[in-house]
Amino acid sequence: MQTYTEVGSAPIKARETVRHRVVIVGGGTAGITVAAQLTRKGIHDIAIIEPSDKHYYQPLWTLVGAGVAKAEQSVREEGRFIPKGVRWIQDYAVEIDPEQQLVCTRNGTRVHHDFLVVAPGVVSDWDKIAGAADTLGRNGISTNYAYNLAPKTWEFIQQTKEGVALFTMPNTAEPGYTIKCGGAPQKIAYMAADYFRMTGRPVKVIYATAGGVLFGVPEFCKVLEGVCDRYGIEVLTKHELIAVDPSRKVATFALKDKPGETREIEFDMLHIGPPQRAPKFVRESPLAHPDGAMVGFVNVDIHTLQSPVYCNVFGLGDAAGLPTSRTGAAVRKQAPVVVNNLIQVMNGKEPNKRYNGYTSCPLVTAYGRMVLAEFDYENKPTPTVPFINTCKERFDMWLLKKYGLPWMYWNLMLRGRA
Repeated sequence: MQTYTEVGSAPIKARETVRHRVVIVGGGTAGITVAAQLTRKGIHDIAIIEPSDKHYYQPLWTLVGAGVAKAEQSVREEGRFIPKGVRWIQDYAVEIDPEQQLVCTRNGTRVHHDFLVVAPGVVSDWDKIAGAADTLGRNGISTNYAYNLAPKTWEFIQQTKEGVALFTMPNTAEPGYTIKCGGAPQKIAYMAADYFRMTGRPVKVIYATAGGVLFGVPEFCKVLEGVCDRYGIEVLTKHELIAVDPSRKVATFALKDKPGETREIEFDMLHIGPPQRAPKFVRESPLAHPDGAMVGFVNVDIHTLQSPVYCNVFGLGDAAGLPTSRTGAAVRKQAPVVVNNLIQVMNGKEPNKRYNGYTSCPLVTAYGRMVLAEFDYENKPTPTVPFINTCKERFDMWLLKKYGLPWMYWNLMLRGRA
C-alpha cells in the first residue's frame, strides 16, 4: 500500500491533457492489483497516477522494527509492477472533478477518464501529536509506519536496557481518522517484550490505546489479553497520545473517558502508531463522505464499492470509506469486487458482486509465533485456512508472515493472480 504525501494546493497550470478509458489514482497495493486484474480480463486503455518510483510491502516493517528483516527486503521498483500496456503517469494527483471526469496532477497534467478507481492510500497526520514530527528517528522515538524509521525502532529497542518502553495506538473513533493495519502498534509491543524477556532486561512495556479494548474482535481480544499477561504488559485504554516532549522523555495523553483531563507518562523509548486520514485531494473532492465516521474518505457502497453518486467511480483500499480494518488482505478481497462491478458498469449492467468486509491481521505475538485474525464487517471470525485454529499462537503462521505472505504479494497479488 503506497502512501501519498500531502502536497500544497498551488494553482494548477495546464501542461498536458490526456484521456484514458480507466484511470486509477494510486499505484500501491490496491491500484496495481486492480490494474493487473483488469488487464487479465482484457480491459485496455488504463492509466495509473502514482508519484513514487518505489513500491513497498509495508506489512514487513513490523519485522524490520523487530530486527528479523531488513527494510531493503520490503521495496521494489514501481515500474516492475505496472502491467504491460498500462500508462504510468508518475505524478501526484491534487484534484478530482467527477463531474468533468477529470483528475489534475501537481505538474498540471489533466487526465480525463470514462471510469475512475480511487485508491491513493492514507497519510499520517503527525501534526495531531505536538512535538512528534520533529523528533521521529531521534531521542528513542520512532514508528514502523515509515520505511526509513522502522530500522530506528529496532535500534531503539536494542538500546533500551531498562525503564519504560511505550507503544501507542491513535484515536480511530474520531471521524475522518483511521490507521492502516490496526494491529501493527501492538505487534511491535509484543516483539519488544519478547526481546526484553529473552535478554533479561528489566524493561516495563506499556501499550496505550485510545480505544476502549485491546482488539475489536472478542475471540482474538481474549487471546491477546493472555499475551499481555504473559509478558506483564500494562494495557492502558482510552489514552490518546496528543504530545511528545523529547527532552523530558514524556508523552502526554488525553483521557477519553475523562474529558479535559490529561496524563503524562515518562518513557525511555516510544513507538507511535500515527493517526491517519485520506489525502487532502480526496478529503476536498465531491467523492468524499461529507460527514459521519467516514468523513473525508471516498464515499462508496460498502458492498459494491461503487460511488453512490457517480456510477463510473469506484474506491477501495485504505482511503475507501469502509468500516473495516485497512490491510492488504482486505484489498485482496476488495479488488475482484471492483474489477467485476466496474466491468458490469462498462457493459451497461448493475454491479453484482459484493464485499463482506473481510480483512485479516497477522498478529505477531513473539519471535516465532503469530495469531491470524480474520473477520468481516460484523467482527465475526472468518477463517480461510481449513483445519487450523488461527486463534492460537502458531509457528506455521509465523512462517506464513515472514516468508509466505511476502512471496504471495510480489508474485501473485500484484500480478493479478490472487
